[in-house]
Amino acid sequence: MEVEPVEVKETKGEAIAKKLEDIRALEETNPQQAVKLYKDVIGLDDPEGEIVSQKTQAIYALGELYAQKGLHKDLRNLIVDTRPFFTTIAKAKTAKILKELLNILGRIPNTAKLQAEFCKETITWCEEEGRSFLKQRVQTRLASLLLEMKQYKEALALISRLVKDVKKIDDKILLLEISIIESQLHLKLKNTPKAKGALTAARSAANAIYCPPSLQAEIDIQSGVLCSEEGDFKTAYSYFFEGFEGFDTSKRPVKAAQCLKYMLMAKIITNNTSDVYTLINTKGGVKYAGVEIDAMKAIADAHKDRSIHKFADVKKKYAKELGADWFVSAHLHTLQDDLLVQNLLRIIEPFERVQIKHVAKLIDLPTPLVEAKLSEMVLEKKLNGILDQGSGNLIVFQEIPKDKTFKAGLDTISELGSVVDKLYAKAQRALV
Repeated sequence: MEVEPVEVKETKGEAIAKKLEDIRALEETNPQQAVKLYKDVIGLDDPEGEIVSQKTQAIYALGELYAQKGLHKDLRNLIVDTRPFFTTIAKAKTAKILKELLNILGRIPNTAKLQAEFCKETITWCEEEGRSFLKQRVQTRLASLLLEMKQYKEALALISRLVKDVKKIDDKILLLEISIIESQLHLKLKNTPKAKGALTAARSAANAIYCPPSLQAEIDIQSGVLCSEEGDFKTAYSYFFEGFEGFDTSKRPVKAAQCLKYMLMAKIITNNTSDVYTLINTKGGVKYAGVEIDAMKAIADAHKDRSIHKFADVKKKYAKELGADWFVSAHLHTLQDDLLVQNLLRIIEPFERVQIKHVAKLIDLPTPLVEAKLSEMVLEKKLNGILDQGSGNLIVFQEIPKDKTFKAGLDTISELGSVVDKLYAKAQRALV
């Protein structure tokens, strides 16, 4: 007797999953139709919650499609339109979806203001719906956006409130994220002690829990930046390297490339330009090669040649890439300033008295700029001399070797005084 094959009925979820695969195939050929079909899937009735996973995939896919096309307004509207769906699923799932959609929106360039406005609207919605956990997550994102937009006062006020609220619920991961943002904020405000304090709090929170590699990398890069501010570039390089590996593991190419840039900058500042070329040609360097890395290589070349003009040309050529990052921009200014000082000292070295115009001609820079820099060098005691503005000359004084006799004499007198005091004390005890 033959057994008839049992026909397996396809579930609703499996049918929607197949439909999503067909829609993905349409993204390149007919994106408008793909958008319409994704919206149809998201709008399907699901009273029993059978296709929550498929609807979530449709939301992500539509968000990615909008991001690829640069349709930031449509992406923002998608997040607003999915709020009814959020009321039908778990709050933790809502937080995860919303965080991912905000990350997708963040990939579109020049949308910081739009993201901040949307975050404020979402915070209001969270308050109306009583979603305090999600509200704190969105407030954290808003604080980072305000920091990016250089609205430091508003960001600091928001961070202060957030720290108090999150400490009450003892959410270590969220507190860790907030502490990192707080440290970055204080550093931008030139308050290094508070920046260090916030970073210490972040490390303490990270030690108490499992810290994701991406967050640990954020701690490392911030530690490196703080070490750089104190002039300890060797330690800073170690932190940047740890951060680079963390972001590379977490598949965050933008942050990994940023760490690589900082690593190269640390090597340039410590006069290890040969290491710059080695780093660029490593597996990691080749992986994140691009215009920004080319700009750093050009800076290394100019610094190696000690050419102030080549340095200026590189800054002009890669103005967008080098000026976009405040860390790189600030240290480039210091590098250029040091290079100018070194070139001026080398030119002045053979002279005891020289015209400022002649120095400007030799270095091929405008006379007012050279005069201003020489004045600064004299005031900072980098140059032992004076500027005679009446005759337009620089008078360089010969370095007089310090006479050690006076110091030795003072030290001897001090020691004799100490001996006399001890003898007097001993004599007083003997009399008693």
